[in-house]
This record gives sequence, C-alpha cells and structure tokens, in this order.
Amino acid sequence: MNIAVCVKAVPDSKYYDKISIDPATRMMVREGIPTVISDLDKHALEAALALRDKNQGKVSVFTMAPGSARDNILEALAMGADEGFLLSDRAFAGADTLATSYTLAAAIQAKGPFDIVITGNESDDGSTGQVSAQLGEWLGFPHIMNISALAYSENTLNVTALSEDGSIDYKMALPAVLGVTRKLNKPRLTNIMGMLKAKSKPLTVLHYGDFPTDDNYLGLKGSPTQPGDIYAPKMSRKTVELSGTPEEIADRIVQELCKAGVRH
Repeated sequence: MNIAVCVKAVPDSKYYDKISIDPATRMMVREGIPTVISDLDKHALEAALALRDKNQGKVSVFTMAPGSARDNILEALAMGADEGFLLSDRAFAGADTLATSYTLAAAIQAKGPFDIVITGNESDDGSTGQVSAQLGEWLGFPHIMNISALAYSENTLNVTALSEDGSIDYKMALPAVLGVTRKLNKPRLTNIMGMLKAKSKPLTVLHYGDFPTDDNYLGLKGSPTQPGDIYAPKMSRKTVELSGTPEEIADRIVQELCKAGVRH
C-alpha cells in the first residue's frame, strides 16, 4: 500500500504578530517567519503511518512551499514517513487552492502510483477546506472529507465522515483521497531516533520542469481567485472614566454605547 500525504507549512502561531502583507502583491511576507506542519496534516500523516504499519507499503509526504519548509518535511520523516517531496519554485508562487491542488496532484501522479492520498481537512492559516476535494478531482479519485474514523480491509476503506446532523459511514474502493479531522487519531511525537533516521531518508526538491505540468494552471497565472484587498485592522482604545451614582453611571454607559453606534 503506497500512501501520499499532503502537508502544508504554515506560519508558527508564536510569530503571528510578526506577519505582514506586501501591499503591492497582496501576498504574505514569509521571510523570517518560522513554519510548522499544519495541525490537521499531522493527523493525516498519523493515519497514513497507521495504515502502512498494518498493511506494509510506503508513506510519501508532499508539500508545496519555499525552501525553508525542508525542516517541516524532515519533521514528517522523523514521525515515520518514508520519503519527502518539496515542491519549490517561483513558478508555483502566488497559487490559490486550485493551482496548489493542481501542482500537488501533478507531482503525486509523477511520483506514484498511490493507493491513497490523505490531507488534513483544512489548514491552520487559510482554513478554506478546498484542497482535499480538489485533489480528488484532479486525480480522478473518489474523495471524502470530515473523516473521523478509518479502517482498511480487502482493498476497501471503511470511513466515518462527520456531518451537520451526526455522521455517515462509507465504503470506498481504492484509489481514494481522504480529508481527515482531529477526531480521527492522536499524532505520534517525534523522538531522537526518528530525527536521526530522518536525515538518511530521501528528501527530493522538485522544481518547475521536474514533473509534467501545464503552465496555465500554475502559480498566480493559474489562480482564478485573487484577494481584493488585504490589510491589518487598525485598533484603537479610549478610556472613559465615569463617576456618580450607579444609576447615573448606567445612564452614561448607555449614552456612550449609543454614540459608538451600538443599538439595543
């Protein structure tokens, strides 16, 4: 059983206050901001490792990111993945979810075949929840998201997907694409032995031209959705000191709220 796991390198939440937006390109300025593996993608990786451990095979990790995401691939290898692919090139920059999923799917097709492709349901930063289903469409695989339980038997996946009204059980033939939730499992931690082994595992950087693609679907050119405007909200605070009887203070509070446009 060969499994591909797509992970996203997202800004470390400890550095959110350092993030800025380039007003000209309307893109996030990533320089100097450490990245981590998006939380749900660790659950996706754990699901893949558990399936491999029971059924043998190989787990391959894919991410599309700047070169600094090499450390994130190494973490995935330390968790137990067998090989990693870092898709990194200026031609891939500025991609929305459609262009991102296209590029990932093209790399997966080039390095496959894979029986299962697993992603987190959504990323910690964009939270669009689109890439998993888009991968399924590009690859032509059946796909299900919101997965909270997963088992494999006789070339069939038995999955439980969360819904607004509860949950739904499905049987899926392979190949398939899965988008998982944190209810599925508890990701294993890395340890010193895993980190040491990671350094000897294959980690390949894939640039533009290293696998077949159509330029019309890559990067900014291949992105049908563009942000209209991105800006940091301006915050201001004003302190008003009130005195008087409780009734007078209550009246003043109502007056101040009305001035601020609050209606009751």
